[in-house]
Amino acid sequence: MSGPHYRRLGADGEAQRFESTDYTRSNWDPEIQHGSPPLALMTKLIEELAGDAPMRIGRVSMDILGAIPVAPVRVRAWVQRPGSRITLLAAEMVASGPGGSERAVARASAWLLATSDTADVAADRFPPLTEGDADPVPHSWEGATGYLEVVSWRRQRELDNGSAVVWMSPLAHLVDTEDMTPMQRLALVVDCANGAGAALDPAAFVFMNTDTAMHLHRVPVGNDFALRACGSIGPDGIGATTAEIFDRQGFIGTCAQTLFVQRRTLSI
Repeated sequence: MSGPHYRRLGADGEAQRFESTDYTRSNWDPEIQHGSPPLALMTKLIEELAGDAPMRIGRVSMDILGAIPVAPVRVRAWVQRPGSRITLLAAEMVASGPGGSERAVARASAWLLATSDTADVAADRFPPLTEGDADPVPHSWEGATGYLEVVSWRRQRELDNGSAVVWMSPLAHLVDTEDMTPMQRLALVVDCANGAGAALDPAAFVFMNTDTAMHLHRVPVGNDFALRACGSIGPDGIGATTAEIFDRQGFIGTCAQTLFVQRRTLSI
């Protein structure tokens, strides 16, 4: 694949400006962005702000505040709660609204915790996953352009513990040709948990997530990640997706999403 999700446009005060490319386009609506690129971009700025501090991200969460347009965006990161052992960093993405005025479209927060040697007591809740044969139809949005063009999506043929398992790899750079950290590569696919664990047919229902929260007890490794995901739908139009996250070495954490659910016959 050629081209990134975003192209850097330069600084704007304390913020950085980026051009959103076609590879950010959502499978729900090509005029808005999929949740994974904004999450990854805000994670990148949070990591850059943290620098070489002896801390790492234990949790990163994103709230989607409205439709994120495929358009230029401004992103800034700041220290929300300083600390020598526990620090809360935050980031915000701003874009122009329909009337031209700027508005916040997404916010992220990340807890960074000081690291120490606990290798002698390390324990995983689940055993590692091994990738098997992939389903020939990777997902229910087959043929969708945009973001799904630059993700290798390998849905496994068999369910695991009653949940769907999908192995994913990002195929495009996040920003220009800049190097990506494993955390940024994971952020580029983790918002797909909703689709991986879909409990409904997207031809009949819209089930868009309003947030993504990821908790990691271990630093992700590599470029291949598995989501073992399952969605639940309530009786009043609200759902939830939860997933376990794996890399090639084993279980690394969990993620959860809140779902807005409506039938396709209704306007959203």
